Amino acid sequence: MFKKILIANRGEVAVRIAKAAAELGIARVGVCSTADQGAAWLACMDEVVCIGGPAPRESYLRFDRIVQAALQTGASAVHPGWGFLAENARFAALCEQHGVTFVGPSPRIMELMGLKSPAKAAMRAAGLDVIPGSNGLLANVDEALRVAARTGYPLILKADAGGGGRGMRLCHDDAGLRAGYAAASAEAQAAFGNGALYCETYLTGGRHIEVQVLGDRFGHAVHLYERECSVQRNHQKLIEESPSPALTQDQREELGARAARAAASIGYVGAGTIEFLRSNEGRIHFMEMNTRLQVEHPVTEMTTGIDIVKEQFGVAANRRLSLSQMDVRAQGASIECRINAEDPERDFAPSPGVVRRFDVPLDQGPGRVRVDTHVAAGYEVPPYYDSLIAKVIVHAPSRDLAIETMLRTLRASKIEGVKTTIPLHLAVLDSAEFRRGEYDTRSIPGWKTSAVAQVK
Repeated sequence: MFKKILIANRGEVAVRIAKAAAELGIARVGVCSTADQGAAWLACMDEVVCIGGPAPRESYLRFDRIVQAALQTGASAVHPGWGFLAENARFAALCEQHGVTFVGPSPRIMELMGLKSPAKAAMRAAGLDVIPGSNGLLANVDEALRVAARTGYPLILKADAGGGGRGMRLCHDDAGLRAGYAAASAEAQAAFGNGALYCETYLTGGRHIEVQVLGDRFGHAVHLYERECSVQRNHQKLIEESPSPALTQDQREELGARAARAAASIGYVGAGTIEFLRSNEGRIHFMEMNTRLQVEHPVTEMTTGIDIVKEQFGVAANRRLSLSQMDVRAQGASIECRINAEDPERDFAPSPGVVRRFDVPLDQGPGRVRVDTHVAAGYEVPPYYDSLIAKVIVHAPSRDLAIETMLRTLRASKIEGVKTTIPLHLAVLDSAEFRRGEYDTRSIPGWKTSAVAQVK
């Protein structure tokens, strides 16, 4: 196992990784920007290196400074967490070139799965169903029109290098497709430096379901069952839960097994998530693979009892997975709410500032409560980074009890000084649609329909 690792991230994810490393007896090196210097969350590190200015491009996105910090401090591995450089194949390759282990899959796999069209081809070859559409990238708008003539409308254009909803356009007819193609390509080029597009049938009312997988360097891969992530805004997840209310036990077993086989077929190493869209008719299609630790991984940890970050460290250190598929047992129900410093009443406007009070109780029952956060009273939410300030995760024997535990916890929480998304979560959890498990990606159940931005 590693003696010292560098955590190439900040805030809540850095704290989460540091906790697992400490429990494994691994020394922790943290990095920070000038905006984060002196932040309380850095106390969980044994050493801290300031790597640049407050803007991410001046610090957390600087390949050279992060690798140099690892070499200077004697860290033999880098854990990227999520966001920033977590899925950057060039960064992973630079780490390898300097003899520093990147805690994640190989640069080759990151490149393969990072572009949507090659990823779909690889997963189709691995036996997963994909959404009907273009066979690879579109050469031009005329080819897109030919696909539309074959599949029909609505059709959605997507950026090959895309994410977060950028480079996407929903098209209902030929005129919309012509206009959308130019706009989506230009947006993708500006956002990702890659204007390539593909298209697929737009499935309305779909459920976003993802499967957590783990793989090692010896060809073994397991699944840790699924998470339901359909409560979203602008393609950003708000609430996640497991198990999915949309699947039967037989369906989740089959989906998990197929995902694990697909991961093994490409030689996947580390923690990854294979994301699917379930149609109203019950067809489950591959969408993409995230080659990193997910924000919502605690949901799976609560239902399976498996520490995903520790498994990441193990396989990165050339060890076999510590478990087989027969060892994986999911019990009860878990729900996670992402608490952001945003004002949901003002179209989710950011709410930076000083958190005067931060109190999320852990004893509201009837289930267990876990809070992953880097925030305490006195913390100043900076304007430069993601607005996530805490994740509240609950686990209970049943979904109804998990909902009740989350409602009680959020109602008793006291976060003052900044606006938060707690009112949104309360509305969703208490809605009839969510309680019945009858919701999809088209709207936020229990919340104003105007608050949900549709695909352009």
